[in-house]
Amino acid sequence: MVRVRVILTLTLVYLALTANLTPLNVLMGVLVATAVTFLLPGGNRDWQMSWRSWPAANWAFVRYVIMLVIDLVVSGVQVARIVLSPKMSIRPGIIAIPSQTTSDLATAFSAHAITLTPGEMVVEIDENGVMYTHCLDVEQAAVSLAAAQQERRELLEKMFS
Repeated sequence: MVRVRVILTLTLVYLALTANLTPLNVLMGVLVATAVTFLLPGGNRDWQMSWRSWPAANWAFVRYVIMLVIDLVVSGVQVARIVLSPKMSIRPGIIAIPSQTTSDLATAFSAHAITLTPGEMVVEIDENGVMYTHCLDVEQAAVSLAAAQQERRELLEKMFS
């Protein structure tokens, strides 16, 4: 029962990436996912599965992916506008975003989501979970990243609690 949710999720990701549903590939996905869960830090504390929270965690995962896709599209359009603008009005800088999560894995997922979005990149995470993020437009990013981090934190807490 330990790590089952993570193994199932990683297996689904593996199958989606390989686009091959043959029985041998499904077995390979389960084996790879199982091996990865034993390599992840945190012990059993982060991975205990509560069957009651499983539907809510999976729904949070779906919402998290949808939010990430929307952020990617919106940020991509914003960066394209900046790059294609003749005056290229950027105000780069680094802002501090507190992750406010209880697990290191949730902080890593949050940092990964920020780094994936065009125009933003987490350059460091300190021991308190504060993510120092480089942005193309500091003034615009400070407002939007704080609100997005709050929503990400809520979804990640549901996924990993």
